[in-house]
Amino acid sequence: MKYLITGGCGFVGSNIASRLIEEGIEPLLFDNLSREGSALNLKWLHSLGTLEFQKGDIRDDAVVKDLIKRHQPKVVFHLAGQVAMTTSLEHPRKDFDINVGGTMNLLGAIAKHSPETIVLYSSSNKVYGSLAQVKLAEKSFRYDAVDFSDGIDELQQLDFRTPYGCSKGSADQYMLEYARTYGLRTVVFRHSTIYGGRQYSTYDQGWIGWFCRQALEVKKNHQRAAFTISGNGKQVRDLLYVDDVVDCYLSAVGNIEQAKGNAFNIGGGTKNSSSLLELFKFLQEVLGVTLHYRELPWRHEDQLFFVANNSKAQNSFGWSPKTNKSDGIMQMLTWVEAAIAHAL
Repeated sequence: MKYLITGGCGFVGSNIASRLIEEGIEPLLFDNLSREGSALNLKWLHSLGTLEFQKGDIRDDAVVKDLIKRHQPKVVFHLAGQVAMTTSLEHPRKDFDINVGGTMNLLGAIAKHSPETIVLYSSSNKVYGSLAQVKLAEKSFRYDAVDFSDGIDELQQLDFRTPYGCSKGSADQYMLEYARTYGLRTVVFRHSTIYGGRQYSTYDQGWIGWFCRQALEVKKNHQRAAFTISGNGKQVRDLLYVDDVVDCYLSAVGNIEQAKGNAFNIGGGTKNSSSLLELFKFLQEVLGVTLHYRELPWRHEDQLFFVANNSKAQNSFGWSPKTNKSDGIMQMLTWVEAAIAHAL
């Protein structure tokens, strides 16, 4: 009864793997170890208990077919992917090959060799485009959506923008279509901001961790050059701590008859929403620093507001986030500080 995690040494993948090990389940990890921190995560997972690891690339159809045929896993957590919007603009074909081609390799192998496998796919809020149709109220530190006090639900029209949005959205729709056409037990999670331990953030992916690092470096060095942000800092996302993400995935597996064939918006919800400016205010208060930043132009097709309405997930398989943003950010600061110290 294998639990396969593609991208198993990445941020979310390693957290799912650690939970499975904790529960006495030996996970099978599939990863090409190309992302920063993935090799460190693999080493950390080996220290926790027993696991099986296969190095490989989701773009290699023959390897993926062999993997599925040999193991016929009970569950696949499909997390392998190109995760940065800016990278998709620079290398759109690579973005397509990984996110769409890799997903098609996986779905084809499962349909042929293991049709009872449960597949959970990590999609993105970017499938909804820039959400320019959502009416916003501009406040001192943030934007608020006038007509969506409980967040954005799955009834919003899909609108793929940027190569990243197109690739994640295409894979998202193929997952749902393989449930309709071939009867596969697939589930799609359209995530907002995820953060927490084992996340090696960069300037273009993992913004909570990235700005925590900037603030910690200011505290350490007392004086530091201004960092950059895109736009005015009032853009809003809801923050979802990674432990709650793991709960979400495992809850869906345990309630697969209710979850299969569906897409769910998954995030921290309205109570855990934050703009960049609000995050900076919090970091300045808890660390006793002053942050200086320089504004760059808005990122192409950026959403000024996205907060997930989690009602569908709660009604379908009983999941809702538990970690409040203040506690989560404090835990993120602890993780980032330890990671910086380890790197020195």
